[in-house]
Amino acid sequence: MYKIKFGTDGWRAIIAETYTIDNLKRVAYATAKWVKQHQNLNQSIVLGYDCRFGGELFAKTTAAVYAAEGLKVLMTHTFVTTPIISMGALHYQTALGIILTASHNPASYNGYKVKANFGGPASPQVITEIENLIPEKHTSELGNFETYKEKGLIEFVDLDTLYYNLVDKAFDLSLINKLKFGYDAMYGSGQAIGKRIMPNATYLHCDYNPSFMGQAPEPIHKNLTAFSALLKNSNDLQAGLANDGDADRIGLYDNEGNFVDSHHIILLLIHYLHKVKNYTGKVVIAASVTDKVKKLCDLYNLEYEVTKVGFKYIAEKMVTEDVLIGAEESGGIAVKGHIPERDGIWVGLLIFEYMAKTGKSLKALINEIYEQVGAFFYKRNDLHITEALKQGALEKCRAGIKQFGEFEVINEDTTDGFRYTLPNDQWLMIRASGTEPVLRVYAESTNEAGADKILAAAQKVLL
Repeated sequence: MYKIKFGTDGWRAIIAETYTIDNLKRVAYATAKWVKQHQNLNQSIVLGYDCRFGGELFAKTTAAVYAAEGLKVLMTHTFVTTPIISMGALHYQTALGIILTASHNPASYNGYKVKANFGGPASPQVITEIENLIPEKHTSELGNFETYKEKGLIEFVDLDTLYYNLVDKAFDLSLINKLKFGYDAMYGSGQAIGKRIMPNATYLHCDYNPSFMGQAPEPIHKNLTAFSALLKNSNDLQAGLANDGDADRIGLYDNEGNFVDSHHIILLLIHYLHKVKNYTGKVVIAASVTDKVKKLCDLYNLEYEVTKVGFKYIAEKMVTEDVLIGAEESGGIAVKGHIPERDGIWVGLLIFEYMAKTGKSLKALINEIYEQVGAFFYKRNDLHITEALKQGALEKCRAGIKQFGEFEVINEDTTDGFRYTLPNDQWLMIRASGTEPVLRVYAESTNEAGADKILAAAQKVLL
């Protein structure tokens, strides 16, 4: 029996290998059983899927399992973003929101994310409870999708319009759309709502292609070179926004085609939300985010907290506390005034709004941040290595490492993975991915050459 296990953000598996109809039925049944055990919750689920192969088929199968267990299913007509499903769970107050997506993983993967009715990721406790209910085999009799629909157990809803209306209320879209910017959906589910919100943008990879043209839809620079070239070679584009496969992550470019990583976006948002819009609240970040965030929070007298990697840990804080911004290194960012969920499009609009209202370029706004916290350069290597090599590297970390080449380890933090403080405000982090066979190595220095030197030293020690 294949053991279904949820990672940092849902269950993910390779389509037709372990992501099969039979295994999906098992997860869907466990989800339905969990809902039925909580009669205080609305006995309903909002369900969506992204642009991956077989999305509609998988979604209809999942909906039929829920309906067979007597639950009401509110289902989207076509692919949607993850934030839209989270918003739908909040709006309709369903017991859960479910989105079938593998997020930034390659096209061979699909997945299953669980959202709570507060509009963000379900808590680790809820995920564990659902996992423990997954049967070895789904044996319940399953009826026909159309029959359940005729009985009223499955209903199609227009969540895109609901989301658009929220955006239109929160932003001055006429002002934002006076800017000239590019939008790269990476063939992901942000393409439909993105075109609706940003009708004047220059689009790239905004058509339906379940293969993603062989490129994993993760909005990091190495995957966005064509988008970078578009910005660099354009005479009038002022910035560029990219989203991952389910549009909960953000990638950003300035008018010269330079990638603006999440660390810089987080700093820009803290400054804009607090100093310009006068918002207050705690800043909650994952363990892999730059220390410059703490430096800016200290300057602004904002409370600051670090969590394990995985947005579900940040979302818990956003639901129970007054949080200004919750953010991860990987491009997942949530902000006050919206749902406690990562939303790549919403965050992109905030940055564009900042540019439009100040009349400043993205580069100029970043330089204002540097004046307060100092310039820095961040880089990440994803090492696709064998399990034996990965475990060997982690064992070396557990045993204790005092030196990476010329870089002395000043301090070690094990909040999540292994993070090493190095001289001159530099740092290195090593962490195994929770959803892929990958060892991630993160580094920060004052410039690119320094970050490269740290990464090279780390790889030499680890492998």
